[in-house]
Amino acid sequence: MAGLFFPARCIKISFTLFLGIMIKKTTGLFLAFLFVVIVLGGFYLLNLSSQTVIFGQEKIVYNLPYPGLLPDHPVYPIKAIRDRLVDFFTRDYIKKARLYLLYSDKRVNMALFLAKKGKNKLAVSSFSKGEKYFQKILPLLETSKKQGVSPPSDLIDNLKLSNAKHGELLDQLLKTLPQGQTEALAEVMRINQEIKIKLERL
Repeated sequence: MAGLFFPARCIKISFTLFLGIMIKKTTGLFLAFLFVVIVLGGFYLLNLSSQTVIFGQEKIVYNLPYPGLLPDHPVYPIKAIRDRLVDFFTRDYIKKARLYLLYSDKRVNMALFLAKKGKNKLAVSSFSKGEKYFQKILPLLETSKKQGVSPPSDLIDNLKLSNAKHGELLDQLLKTLPQGQTEALAEVMRINQEIKIKLERL
C-alpha cells in the first residue's frame, strides 16, 4: 500500500508542477499577446490621428466674424452709414487696416449667408465688396511703412489667412452658383489672387 501511495503522490506532485509551469507559460504568452495588441493598436491610433491632422490641414483654419444684418434687411443702410462713419474717424493706418480686414471678412460671410438663402446676385455683390475692402489694406500698410511704422506680424499672418480663406470660399461658391453668376465671381477671384501675390511681398 505504501509502495502504491508513493508513486501516486509523485504523480500528483509532478502534475501540480506541470500545471504550474503551464499556467506560467500561458500567462506569459497572454501578456506577450496583450503587449503586441496594445503596441500595434497604439501605432494604428497614432497613424489614424496623424492622418486626421493632415486632412484637417487641407482646409484653411480661419474664423470669419458674424456678419450681423444682411444687405437684404431694411435697416441695413443704417449699418452701412455707421461703418462709413467709423472708417472716416479711424485715422491710424494700422487700425484702419484692421478695420478694413473686419469689413472684408464680414462681407464675405454675408455672401455665404445670402447664397444659402438663394440670393445669388446679392451674394456675389457682397463678396466683391469684401475683396475691394481688402484691396484698400495694402496701400495703408505701405504708407505706414514709409512713415516708420511696420505692420505687426500678427496682422500680416491674419491677412494671409483671410486671403486664403476667401479664395477657398470663392472656389466653393463657384461650384454652387448658377452659371450666370460665375462670370462676376471670376472677377472677384482675380482680385483675390492679385491680393495674394502682393501679400507674399510683405
